[in-house]
Amino acid sequence: MDRITVKTSVRADIDKVWLYWTKNEHIKNWNFATDEWCCPKVENDLKPNGKFVWRMEAKDGGMGFDFTGTYDIVIDREMISYHLDDSRKVEIEFTPMGNEVNMRETFDTEATYSKEQQREGWQAILDNFKKYVESN
Repeated sequence: MDRITVKTSVRADIDKVWLYWTKNEHIKNWNFATDEWCCPKVENDLKPNGKFVWRMEAKDGGMGFDFTGTYDIVIDREMISYHLDDSRKVEIEFTPMGNEVNMRETFDTEATYSKEQQREGWQAILDNFKKYVESN
Protein backbone atom coordinates (compact mmCIF):
# COMPACT_ATOMS: atom_id res chain seq x y z
CA MET A 1 0.00 0.00 0.00
CA ASP A 2 1.34 3.39 -0.99
CA ARG A 3 1.04 6.63 0.97
CA ILE A 4 0.16 10.09 -0.33
CA THR A 5 0.74 13.44 1.37
CA VAL A 6 -1.27 16.61 0.72
CA LYS A 7 -0.47 19.99 2.25
CA THR A 8 -1.75 23.51 2.73
CA SER A 9 -1.04 26.64 4.77
CA VAL A 10 -4.03 28.28 6.44
CA ARG A 11 -3.93 31.97 7.34
CA ALA A 12 -5.32 31.67 10.88
CA ASP A 13 -4.09 30.87 14.36
CA ILE A 14 -3.79 27.30 15.60
CA ASP A 15 -6.79 27.61 17.92
CA LYS A 16 -9.12 28.49 15.05
CA VAL A 17 -7.65 25.87 12.70
CA TRP A 18 -7.97 23.14 15.34
CA LEU A 19 -11.53 24.16 16.22
CA TYR A 20 -12.66 24.24 12.59
CA TRP A 21 -10.99 20.88 11.84
CA THR A 22 -12.45 19.04 14.84
CA LYS A 23 -15.91 20.43 15.67
CA ASN A 24 -19.03 18.97 14.05
CA GLU A 25 -20.62 22.33 13.25
CA HIS A 26 -17.54 23.26 11.21
CA ILE A 27 -16.71 19.87 9.63
CA LYS A 28 -20.06 19.81 7.84
CA ASN A 29 -19.17 23.11 6.15
CA TRP A 30 -15.91 22.03 4.50
CA ASN A 31 -15.69 18.22 4.34
CA PHE A 32 -16.33 17.71 0.61
CA ALA A 33 -14.23 18.09 -2.52
CA THR A 34 -16.54 20.14 -4.77
CA ASP A 35 -19.53 22.44 -4.46
CA GLU A 36 -21.74 19.67 -5.90
CA TRP A 37 -21.22 17.71 -2.67
CA CYS A 38 -22.11 18.28 0.99
CA CYS A 39 -21.50 16.75 4.41
CA PRO A 40 -24.97 16.59 6.01
CA LYS A 41 -24.12 14.35 8.98
CA VAL A 42 -21.11 14.47 11.30
CA GLU A 43 -20.44 12.35 14.36
CA ASN A 44 -17.02 12.98 15.84
CA ASP A 45 -15.66 11.61 19.15
CA LEU A 46 -12.17 13.15 19.07
CA LYS A 47 -10.17 10.99 21.49
CA PRO A 48 -8.11 7.81 21.25
CA ASN A 49 -10.48 4.94 20.35
CA GLY A 50 -13.20 7.49 19.57
CA LYS A 51 -15.20 6.87 16.41
CA PHE A 52 -16.20 9.24 13.65
CA VAL A 53 -18.79 9.11 10.87
CA TRP A 54 -18.86 11.83 8.24
CA ARG A 55 -21.59 11.47 5.62
CA MET A 56 -20.62 12.79 2.21
CA GLU A 57 -23.38 13.16 -0.39
CA ALA A 58 -23.92 14.63 -3.82
CA LYS A 59 -26.36 17.52 -3.48
CA ASP A 60 -28.49 16.03 -6.25
CA GLY A 61 -28.96 12.87 -4.14
CA GLY A 62 -27.40 10.63 -6.76
CA MET A 63 -24.53 9.33 -4.66
CA GLY A 64 -23.25 9.27 -1.10
CA PHE A 65 -21.11 7.38 1.38
CA ASP A 66 -20.07 7.35 5.03
CA PHE A 67 -16.42 8.13 5.77
CA THR A 68 -15.83 6.19 9.00
CA GLY A 69 -12.96 5.36 11.29
CA THR A 70 -11.41 5.37 14.74
CA TYR A 71 -8.93 7.82 16.23
CA ASP A 72 -5.61 6.33 17.36
CA ILE A 73 -3.67 9.38 18.61
CA VAL A 74 -4.90 12.90 19.33
CA ILE A 75 -2.34 15.51 20.43
CA ASP A 76 -4.21 18.77 20.97
CA ARG A 77 -3.38 21.38 18.31
CA GLU A 78 -0.50 19.25 16.96
CA MET A 79 -1.49 15.92 15.43
CA ILE A 80 -4.35 13.53 14.75
CA SER A 81 -3.86 9.93 13.69
CA TYR A 82 -6.71 7.60 12.80
CA HIS A 83 -7.51 4.47 10.86
CA LEU A 84 -10.43 4.07 8.54
CA ASP A 85 -12.80 1.13 8.83
CA ASP A 86 -10.96 -0.47 5.88
CA SER A 87 -7.72 -0.29 7.99
CA ARG A 88 -6.04 2.49 6.00
CA LYS A 89 -4.12 4.93 8.20
CA VAL A 90 -4.24 8.73 8.11
CA GLU A 91 -2.11 11.30 9.96
CA ILE A 92 -2.69 15.06 10.06
CA GLU A 93 0.01 17.38 11.40
CA PHE A 94 -0.66 21.00 12.41
CA THR A 95 2.42 23.26 12.55
CA PRO A 96 1.99 26.95 13.50
CA MET A 97 4.31 29.23 11.51
CA GLY A 98 3.81 32.90 12.36
CA ASN A 99 0.25 33.90 11.38
CA GLU A 100 -0.34 30.64 9.49
CA VAL A 101 -0.74 26.96 10.26
CA ASN A 102 0.94 24.49 7.94
CA MET A 103 -1.12 21.34 7.59
CA ARG A 104 0.19 18.04 6.29
CA GLU A 105 -2.14 15.09 5.76
CA THR A 106 -0.72 11.67 4.86
CA PHE A 107 -2.92 8.71 4.00
CA ASP A 108 -2.72 5.13 2.77
CA THR A 109 -4.02 4.66 -0.76
CA GLU A 110 -6.84 2.32 -1.73
CA ALA A 111 -7.29 0.20 -4.87
CA THR A 112 -10.50 1.60 -6.40
CA TYR A 113 -9.24 4.99 -7.63
CA SER A 114 -5.91 5.97 -9.16
CA LYS A 115 -3.31 7.56 -6.92
CA GLU A 116 -3.73 10.81 -8.83
CA GLN A 117 -7.52 10.80 -8.29
CA GLN A 118 -6.97 10.15 -4.59
CA ARG A 119 -4.37 12.91 -4.30
CA GLU A 120 -6.66 15.36 -6.13
CA GLY A 121 -9.70 14.45 -4.00
CA TRP A 122 -7.94 14.72 -0.64
CA GLN A 123 -6.18 17.94 -1.72
CA ALA A 124 -9.52 19.42 -2.83
CA ILE A 125 -11.02 18.74 0.61
CA LEU A 126 -7.98 20.28 2.32
CA ASP A 127 -8.23 23.30 0.01
CA ASN A 128 -11.95 23.58 0.84
CA PHE A 129 -11.02 23.56 4.55
CA LYS A 130 -8.51 26.39 3.98
CA LYS A 131 -11.12 28.44 2.10
CA TYR A 132 -13.71 27.89 4.85
CA VAL A 133 -11.35 28.87 7.69
CA GLU A 134 -10.00 31.94 5.91
CA SER A 135 -13.46 33.23 4.97
CA ASN A 136 -15.06 32.85 8.44
